[in-house]
Amino acid sequence: MKAIRNVVLALTLTLTGVTSMTQPSIAQAQATSPTTTGVMVILTVKAGVTREQVMTVMPAEIRQTVQLYLGGKIREWYSRGDGRGVILLLDTRDVGEAHTIMDGLPLGKQDLMDHEYIAVGPLWPLRLLMANP
Repeated sequence: MKAIRNVVLALTLTLTGVTSMTQPSIAQAQATSPTTTGVMVILTVKAGVTREQVMTVMPAEIRQTVQLYLGGKIREWYSRGDGRGVILLLDTRDVGEAHTIMDGLPLGKQDLMDHEYIAVGPLWPLRLLMANP
């Protein structure tokens, strides 16, 4: 599996470089208008916020987060390895909608977390495989 992943990564990097060298207009058009299929949100506890402050809000945060998951707005969720927050993959079409969702949660309302938003979508260089030679 690791070998396949490495081959796909190498192929993607190669195709990206070849496209940008041979057909810059295609590469620029695809790079500037990717399809967004979700937004990754990286939440980190703000500096100076204590564990106790976070834990008082957690029961309400968990209930509302589970409701978002059951409602189809959260596709995936993970704990950060450093224990300082979580990573969510939201089923939204833009970062603005993700902001609205996160700002409505108890931790967001109390401004206890920093949020980083990253729009994600299909790996666009794979489209080159589908193009006519």
